Amino acid sequence: MTLPRLNELSTPVNSTNLAAILYDLDGTLVNTDPVHFQVWQAMLQAVGLEIDEPFYQTKISGRLNPAIVQDLLPHLSSTEQEQFIAQKEASFREQAPHLTPLAGLGEILQWAITQGIKQGVVTNAPTENVYHVLKALHLETTFDQVVIADELGIGKPDPAPYTHALKIFNLTPEQAIAFEDSPSGIRSAVSAGIPTVGIASTHNPQTLYSLGATLVVPNFAAPKLRHWLGVTVNSL
Repeated sequence: MTLPRLNELSTPVNSTNLAAILYDLDGTLVNTDPVHFQVWQAMLQAVGLEIDEPFYQTKISGRLNPAIVQDLLPHLSSTEQEQFIAQKEASFREQAPHLTPLAGLGEILQWAITQGIKQGVVTNAPTENVYHVLKALHLETTFDQVVIADELGIGKPDPAPYTHALKIFNLTPEQAIAFEDSPSGIRSAVSAGIPTVGIASTHNPQTLYSLGATLVVPNFAAPKLRHWLGVTVNSL
Protein backbone atom coordinates (compact mmCIF):
# COMPACT_ATOMS: atom_id res chain seq x y z
CA MET A 1 0.00 0.00 0.00
CA THR A 2 1.50 3.35 -1.05
CA LEU A 3 0.67 6.19 1.31
CA PRO A 4 0.42 9.81 0.19
CA ARG A 5 3.27 12.11 1.11
CA LEU A 6 2.89 14.04 4.33
CA ASN A 7 1.05 17.28 3.89
CA GLU A 8 2.00 20.55 5.51
CA LEU A 9 -0.19 19.82 8.53
CA SER A 10 1.81 16.72 9.37
CA THR A 11 4.65 18.48 11.16
CA PRO A 12 5.61 16.83 14.48
CA VAL A 13 3.00 17.16 17.19
CA ASN A 14 3.83 19.34 20.19
CA SER A 15 4.53 16.51 22.62
CA THR A 16 4.92 18.89 25.54
CA ASN A 17 1.25 19.81 25.12
CA LEU A 18 0.07 16.24 24.52
CA ALA A 19 -1.92 15.02 27.53
CA ALA A 20 -4.06 12.20 26.12
CA ILE A 21 -4.14 9.68 23.29
CA LEU A 22 -7.55 8.36 22.26
CA TYR A 23 -7.82 5.14 20.29
CA ASP A 24 -10.63 3.60 18.32
CA LEU A 25 -10.92 -0.16 18.86
CA ASP A 26 -11.95 -2.20 15.79
CA GLY A 27 -9.55 -1.65 12.92
CA THR A 28 -7.26 0.54 15.02
CA LEU A 29 -5.99 -1.38 18.03
CA VAL A 30 -6.61 -4.62 16.15
CA ASN A 31 -7.84 -5.47 12.67
CA THR A 32 -11.09 -7.23 13.50
CA ASP A 33 -12.72 -6.18 10.22
CA PRO A 34 -12.05 -9.48 8.39
CA VAL A 35 -13.95 -11.34 11.12
CA HIS A 36 -16.77 -8.79 11.25
CA PHE A 37 -17.08 -8.91 7.45
CA GLN A 38 -17.30 -12.70 7.38
CA VAL A 39 -19.97 -12.75 10.10
CA TRP A 40 -22.04 -9.98 8.48
CA GLN A 41 -21.73 -11.64 5.09
CA ALA A 42 -22.92 -15.03 6.37
CA MET A 43 -25.80 -13.64 8.41
CA LEU A 44 -27.05 -11.32 5.68
CA GLN A 45 -26.75 -14.07 3.10
CA ALA A 46 -29.02 -16.21 5.30
CA VAL A 47 -31.75 -13.58 4.95
CA GLY A 48 -31.24 -13.12 1.22
CA LEU A 49 -28.85 -10.17 1.07
CA GLU A 50 -25.49 -10.65 -0.66
CA ILE A 51 -22.69 -8.24 0.28
CA ASP A 52 -19.06 -7.85 -0.76
CA GLU A 53 -16.13 -6.02 0.85
CA PRO A 54 -16.79 -2.64 -0.84
CA PHE A 55 -20.40 -2.81 0.40
CA TYR A 56 -19.14 -3.65 3.90
CA GLN A 57 -16.71 -0.74 3.91
CA THR A 58 -19.26 1.83 2.77
CA LYS A 59 -22.43 0.61 4.49
CA ILE A 60 -21.28 -1.21 7.63
CA SER A 61 -17.71 -0.52 8.79
CA GLY A 62 -17.51 1.92 11.70
CA ARG A 63 -21.28 2.36 12.08
CA LEU A 64 -23.52 1.46 15.01
CA ASN A 65 -25.36 -1.87 14.71
CA PRO A 66 -28.90 -0.49 15.14
CA ALA A 67 -28.41 1.96 12.26
CA ILE A 68 -26.90 -0.76 10.06
CA VAL A 69 -29.71 -3.22 10.65
CA GLN A 70 -32.40 -0.57 10.28
CA ASP A 71 -30.94 0.40 6.89
CA LEU A 72 -30.39 -3.13 5.59
CA LEU A 73 -33.29 -5.00 7.20
CA PRO A 74 -36.05 -2.42 7.74
CA HIS A 75 -38.75 -5.08 7.42
CA LEU A 76 -37.71 -6.69 10.71
CA SER A 77 -39.51 -5.67 13.89
CA SER A 78 -37.50 -3.89 16.57
CA THR A 79 -37.34 -7.12 18.57
CA GLU A 80 -36.14 -9.08 15.54
CA GLN A 81 -33.51 -6.44 14.82
CA GLU A 82 -32.22 -6.67 18.40
CA GLN A 83 -32.09 -10.47 18.13
CA PHE A 84 -30.22 -10.25 14.81
CA ILE A 85 -27.65 -7.90 16.34
CA ALA A 86 -27.19 -10.09 19.42
CA GLN A 87 -26.67 -13.16 17.25
CA LYS A 88 -24.21 -11.33 15.01
CA GLU A 89 -22.07 -10.16 17.91
CA ALA A 90 -22.15 -13.56 19.63
CA SER A 91 -20.92 -15.10 16.37
CA PHE A 92 -18.15 -12.50 16.20
CA ARG A 93 -16.95 -13.32 19.72
CA GLU A 94 -16.99 -17.03 18.94
CA GLN A 95 -14.88 -16.54 15.83
CA ALA A 96 -12.39 -14.11 17.34
CA PRO A 97 -10.88 -15.84 20.37
CA HIS A 98 -7.29 -15.01 19.43
CA LEU A 99 -6.53 -11.48 18.32
CA THR A 100 -3.23 -9.77 17.55
CA PRO A 101 -2.73 -6.02 18.04
CA LEU A 102 -1.60 -3.89 15.12
CA ALA A 103 2.15 -3.71 14.63
CA GLY A 104 3.86 -1.24 16.94
CA LEU A 105 0.89 -0.70 19.26
CA GLY A 106 2.62 -2.07 22.35
CA GLU A 107 5.56 0.28 21.93
CA ILE A 108 3.34 3.35 21.52
CA LEU A 109 1.25 2.38 24.55
CA GLN A 110 4.39 1.97 26.66
CA TRP A 111 5.89 5.22 25.36
CA ALA A 112 2.72 7.10 26.37
CA ILE A 113 2.88 5.57 29.85
CA THR A 114 6.51 6.64 30.31
CA GLN A 115 5.58 10.16 29.16
CA GLY A 116 2.70 10.38 31.63
CA ILE A 117 0.17 10.68 28.80
CA LYS A 118 -3.37 9.50 29.57
CA GLN A 119 -4.84 6.91 27.22
CA GLY A 120 -8.43 6.04 26.38
CA VAL A 121 -10.53 3.96 24.03
CA VAL A 122 -13.41 5.61 22.16
CA THR A 123 -15.49 3.08 20.27
CA ASN A 124 -18.77 2.30 18.54
CA ALA A 125 -18.36 -1.41 19.36
CA PRO A 126 -20.99 -3.09 21.58
CA THR A 127 -20.03 -3.15 25.26
CA GLU A 128 -19.55 -6.92 25.51
CA ASN A 129 -17.33 -6.90 22.42
CA VAL A 130 -15.19 -4.08 23.78
CA TYR A 131 -14.17 -5.96 26.89
CA HIS A 132 -13.88 -9.26 24.99
CA VAL A 133 -11.40 -7.68 22.56
CA LEU A 134 -9.43 -5.80 25.22
CA LYS A 135 -9.10 -9.00 27.25
CA ALA A 136 -8.01 -10.97 24.18
CA LEU A 137 -5.33 -8.34 23.55
CA HIS A 138 -4.29 -8.37 27.24
CA LEU A 139 -5.10 -4.66 27.42
CA GLU A 140 -8.02 -4.76 29.85
CA THR A 141 -6.12 -2.70 32.47
CA THR A 142 -4.11 -0.49 30.10
CA PHE A 143 -6.49 2.39 29.46
CA ASP A 144 -7.48 5.16 31.84
CA GLN A 145 -10.94 5.48 30.27
CA VAL A 146 -13.14 3.50 27.88
CA VAL A 147 -15.89 5.47 26.16
CA ILE A 148 -18.52 3.23 24.54
CA ALA A 149 -21.09 4.76 22.21
CA ASP A 150 -23.80 2.30 23.27
CA GLU A 151 -23.48 3.49 26.87
CA LEU A 152 -23.22 7.14 25.88
CA GLY A 153 -26.36 6.93 23.75
CA ILE A 154 -24.80 8.45 20.63
CA GLY A 155 -22.04 7.18 18.37
CA LYS A 156 -19.63 8.18 15.65
CA PRO A 157 -19.67 9.98 13.22
CA ASP A 158 -21.16 12.38 15.77
CA PRO A 159 -18.31 14.06 17.69
CA ALA A 160 -20.04 13.33 21.02
CA PRO A 161 -17.95 10.25 21.97
CA TYR A 162 -14.75 12.23 21.56
CA THR A 163 -16.01 15.39 23.23
CA HIS A 164 -17.16 13.16 26.12
CA ALA A 165 -13.66 11.66 26.39
CA LEU A 166 -12.12 15.14 26.46
CA LYS A 167 -14.56 16.15 29.19
CA ILE A 168 -13.62 13.11 31.29
CA PHE A 169 -9.93 13.99 31.00
CA ASN A 170 -10.67 17.72 31.43
CA LEU A 171 -8.72 18.56 28.28
CA THR A 172 -9.06 20.76 25.22
CA PRO A 173 -8.96 19.13 21.76
CA GLU A 174 -5.45 20.52 21.19
CA GLN A 175 -4.17 18.52 24.17
CA ALA A 176 -5.15 15.18 22.62
CA ILE A 177 -4.69 13.12 19.49
CA ALA A 178 -6.92 10.38 18.12
CA PHE A 179 -6.23 7.22 16.14
CA GLU A 180 -9.01 6.08 13.79
CA ASP A 181 -9.39 3.72 10.84
CA SER A 182 -12.91 4.32 9.50
CA PRO A 183 -14.57 7.30 7.79
CA SER A 184 -17.14 7.58 10.58
CA GLY A 185 -14.40 7.58 13.19
CA ILE A 186 -12.31 10.16 11.34
CA ARG A 187 -15.36 12.41 11.00
CA SER A 188 -16.11 12.08 14.71
CA ALA A 189 -12.62 12.91 15.95
CA VAL A 190 -12.00 15.68 13.42
CA SER A 191 -15.38 17.26 14.19
CA ALA A 192 -14.39 17.26 17.86
CA GLY A 193 -11.34 19.32 16.88
CA ILE A 194 -8.81 16.60 17.73
CA PRO A 195 -5.73 16.10 15.53
CA THR A 196 -6.38 12.67 14.06
CA VAL A 197 -4.10 9.95 12.73
CA GLY A 198 -5.70 7.62 10.21
CA ILE A 199 -4.74 3.95 10.50
CA ALA A 200 -5.08 2.55 6.97
CA SER A 201 -5.90 -1.00 8.01
CA THR A 202 -9.38 -1.04 6.49
CA HIS A 203 -9.77 1.97 4.17
CA ASN A 204 -7.87 3.75 1.42
CA PRO A 205 -5.32 6.24 2.83
CA GLN A 206 -6.43 9.03 0.50
CA THR A 207 -10.01 8.62 1.74
CA LEU A 208 -8.85 9.17 5.31
CA TYR A 209 -6.81 12.22 4.31
CA SER A 210 -9.82 13.66 2.46
CA LEU A 211 -11.88 13.41 5.65
CA GLY A 212 -9.41 15.50 7.61
CA ALA A 213 -6.79 13.11 8.97
CA THR A 214 -3.58 14.96 9.79
CA LEU A 215 -1.45 11.90 9.06
CA VAL A 216 -2.21 8.45 7.65
CA VAL A 217 -0.03 5.40 8.35
CA PRO A 218 -0.47 1.63 7.92
CA ASN A 219 0.14 0.83 11.61
CA PHE A 220 1.77 2.08 14.81
CA ALA A 221 5.24 0.96 13.74
CA ALA A 222 5.36 3.43 10.84
CA PRO A 223 8.48 5.66 11.00
CA LYS A 224 6.37 8.65 9.91
CA LEU A 225 4.20 8.21 12.99
CA ARG A 226 7.20 7.90 15.31
CA HIS A 227 8.64 11.10 13.80
CA TRP A 228 5.32 12.94 14.12
CA LEU A 229 5.03 11.95 17.80
CA GLY A 230 8.67 12.70 18.49
CA VAL A 231 9.26 9.12 19.62
CA THR A 232 12.89 8.05 19.60
CA VAL A 233 14.27 4.52 19.77
CA ASN A 234 15.70 5.20 23.23
CA SER A 235 12.32 6.32 24.57
CA LEU A 236 10.55 3.09 23.66
